[in-house]
Amino acid sequence: MAIVASTSLSKHPLFSSSFLPASTTPTKIFSSKLRFRETEQIRFRLSTFFNNPGFLLMASKEPVGLTTELGSDKIETAVGVENGCGMFDEMKHRFLSFKKKKFMENLEHYLNLSNAQTPKFMVIACADSRVCPSYILGFHPGEAFIVRNVANMVPPCESGPSETNAALEFAVNSLQVENILVIGHSRCGGIRALMSMEDEADSSFIQNWVVVGKNARLKTKSAAHNLSFDHQCRHCEKESINCSLLNLLTYSWIEEKVEKGTLSLHGGYYDFIDCTFEKWTLDYEGSNLKESDKFAVRSQSFWC
Repeated sequence: MAIVASTSLSKHPLFSSSFLPASTTPTKIFSSKLRFRETEQIRFRLSTFFNNPGFLLMASKEPVGLTTELGSDKIETAVGVENGCGMFDEMKHRFLSFKKKKFMENLEHYLNLSNAQTPKFMVIACADSRVCPSYILGFHPGEAFIVRNVANMVPPCESGPSETNAALEFAVNSLQVENILVIGHSRCGGIRALMSMEDEADSSFIQNWVVVGKNARLKTKSAAHNLSFDHQCRHCEKESINCSLLNLLTYSWIEEKVEKGTLSLHGGYYDFIDCTFEKWTLDYEGSNLKESDKFAVRSQSFWC
C-alpha cells in the first residue's frame, strides 16, 4: 500500500486553500450550497491530480516511519500471495469440474438435496488430511453426515457439551441415521500424543482433548506393555475406536435406539500404509455391558 507524505500533498494545488470555495462557513458536500460549477471543478482537479506522473512517483517512494521496517518482507508477501492465487486457481478448476461433471449431470439429485438430507450414516473420523472418509469410502453428497476431530474420539456423555456430541444429537434425533461408523487410522498423531502423555491434564489443547481416550491408553499399556512404542500406538488406534463405541452408549438416546435395533454402531480402521480397511459391528445383544466394558462384535470383515 502506497503512503503519500502529507507535507508533499499540502503543496499541491488540489489541497491548497485556493481550491476550496470561498466561504466563511463550512460547505457541506452534496448540499444545495455547493454549486454545480464548483462540483465540476473538484472532479476535474481530482482527475488531473491522480493522473499526474508526480503523484505516481510520490506513491512509489519507500514508505516512511514504521512502515520502512517491513523491508524484505514485501517480497516474501508477494510470493505468498502468488502461491496462494495458484492454489486457489487449482481449487477453482476443481470446483468448476465438479459442477460440470457431477452437479449438472445429476441436477435432479442435487435439487432434492437442497430441500432435505436423509443420510443413512453418521461418520466420526479423524481430522487428519490423509484420511478423508468421503474420498476413501466413496460417500456421495447426502449419504453420510460426517464430523471429524483429532483422533476420531467420542467423549462420554458426562464430559459435557462438545461439537462431537452436538453432531451426534442432530444426526441421531433429527436426521434419524441408522448407522454410526467410527473410523480410526494408521499413524494417528492424536493417538501418539495420547500414548506420550505422562499426566491426564496439560495446558495443551491437544492433550486436554485426547485424554478422552485415557481408557484406551490404559488398556493398551496393560495388554501391549512389552511391545515397542510404535506398536503400542497401533494397538491403541484400534482400542480407541472400541472405547468410542462404548462411549456412544453413555448417551441414553443412542443406547435406546441400539437396544431397539433401529441404530447400529460400527468400527472401522483404515491403514493408509498398505491401503487396507477393517470393519466390525458392535453386538449389543451378545454383550454383557452392564457388568463389563468388553463387548462382542459381529460382521467383521477385512478389505484389501
